Amino acid sequence: MNRILAFLQRRSWAFACFLAATLLAVNLIVSPSFLAPDRLPATLATLAPFVLVGFASTPALLSGGIDVSVGPLATFINCLFVAVLLPAGLGDWFTAIPLLLLASAGIGTVTGLLVTVVRLHPVVASTGVLFVLTGLAITISKNPVSAPPNWSDGLAGAYGWLPGAAITMGLVVLAWFGLRRTAFVSNLLATGESDVSAYGSGVNVTLVRTLAYMLGGLFAGFGGIALSALLQSSQSSLATTYALLGLAAAVLGGTALGGGKGGLLGTFFGALVLYLMQQLLTATGVQPSLVQFAFGLTLVVGVLLGATLLSPRRARSLA
Repeated sequence: MNRILAFLQRRSWAFACFLAATLLAVNLIVSPSFLAPDRLPATLATLAPFVLVGFASTPALLSGGIDVSVGPLATFINCLFVAVLLPAGLGDWFTAIPLLLLASAGIGTVTGLLVTVVRLHPVVASTGVLFVLTGLAITISKNPVSAPPNWSDGLAGAYGWLPGAAITMGLVVLAWFGLRRTAFVSNLLATGESDVSAYGSGVNVTLVRTLAYMLGGLFAGFGGIALSALLQSSQSSLATTYALLGLAAAVLGGTALGGGKGGLLGTFFGALVLYLMQQLLTATGVQPSLVQFAFGLTLVVGVLLGATLLSPRRARSLA
């Protein structure tokens, strides 16, 4: 048992990976055609918002903060694209994508500045932004608005052999791997582990944390695009649904709430767990309200696991 716990400490994503593999096997038992090749593009399109909102939550957590607004930000981007840009004739990809990503990165930067410069507590700052974004989404799309045929349709299908959703998720992963080749990610982890020590080592803690929130906003923009591709309509009501999904995916994937530990790999497995759980419960006829209960329970389990079994103190006792 000690060896298992020590391995989980070293590979924080392993628990979520094991849980995802188990849920995948159960899904295949319940629905043998779950991984049929012709269903793969649609499956990935449904998975993409879970993954991308989880990715959006990760940078702030790694920096020692928290951002609960990324889910509503993805929903706001969905409403902005479908209910505003498309009707205004600004829905072509070379106009819409820069506008949507600029808006999402800008909103993430504002959240970061509220934390780093105004000195609001991260929960207070991001919750305030959450309410603002939820209100804006409802204002511009009180009722669902159907999207006319547009370039995002392909992101819910496939471009030849390549599923469209693999593009949105892949771009974020490539951006993250590019950042890992710079000092940013190591500075981000150092800041999350101890901002005092990081500052003493010459890290610009304010800039690193602000960039973390900006990056989370940018990833949430990709999540909003993926959501638009999946739904082909604006759904402001989803703001509350996705509010804590990203946080649950990141924490379940081994990203520490205290910062300094984790990454996108674990978040991917955490999001996969949530998605497979939803699919399984839906396939077995469980009520939607119980699906939300299961998400909440999973978040609690993930937090407790990170706070006990995977804590550094526990790891030292296992050495």
